[in-house]
This record gives sequence, C-alpha cells and structure tokens, in this order.
Amino acid sequence: MVRACQFCKIARGDAEADLVFQDALSVAFLDHRPLFPGHCLLVPRDHYQTLPDLPASLVGPFFANVQLLTRAVERACAADGSFVAVNNRVSQSVPHLHVHIVPRRYKDGLRGFFWPRQPYKDRQAALEAQAALTAAITELQSGRA
Repeated sequence: MVRACQFCKIARGDAEADLVFQDALSVAFLDHRPLFPGHCLLVPRDHYQTLPDLPASLVGPFFANVQLLTRAVERACAADGSFVAVNNRVSQSVPHLHVHIVPRRYKDGLRGFFWPRQPYKDRQAALEAQAALTAAITELQSGRA
C-alpha cells in the first residue's frame, strides 16, 4: 500500500467511502462523481497502478469480483445493462488500478465511448497495427516464466 494513495487509504479504512463490497483482495465503493447513481469503483487492496501491474494470479479472482459487482449494480439499479471500464495512466484520475461499473439504461444519454473514433487511414494501416500487436503478444508470451 502507498501511504498517500487515496484508494489505498480507503482500502485501509483510513479514508471515508461508501463501501458496497469488500473481501481479502478488493474493496468496492460508490464513485464520488458518478455518471449515474450506483456507479461504483472496484480497487485491489494492494497498490497496483495499472491493470498490467496486477499479478496474473490475481486477474481471475479480481475480475470475478468485477463480474459480481456488475450483476449487483444491474440488479440494484434496475438497469438495462452496464458499462465496465479501466483506464491505464491516461485519464486515470487516481494512479491505483480501479474498475468503473456503471449502470446503463437505454436512451440514458451516454453515447458509446467518450472520445471520438479514429478510423484507420487505409487497410494497410490496419494490417500494420495487427502485425505490431501480434508481435508484441508473442514477445510477452515468450517472456513469461
């Protein structure tokens, strides 16, 4: 845990938050600036800045909690669906991994993603991006112990 991190403080019980869930791995609480009522954040108790920093052994259990909270948000808010999102560094208001779980309703005013789409310049540009991603995945997989 990082002493100054607001989400670490919440996980330790040193800062106030409207908790909705907690277990040994994670804590969930209402977002203090919600998109809609019921918008909550799930954070690991230990400090990991981004999703890539979360140890592989914790990804499954952590996202099982994301799944549980998504079901709970949809049920408790009588929502038509939900939006689940993670920012890594860019647009990450607190540098501690957190998952947004937001109740959604048809015609609620949110339009897909919150940023403009950037189409590929041409088919070649898409193929270059595909090749770069495939190569990076291969490198990352071969480097695993």
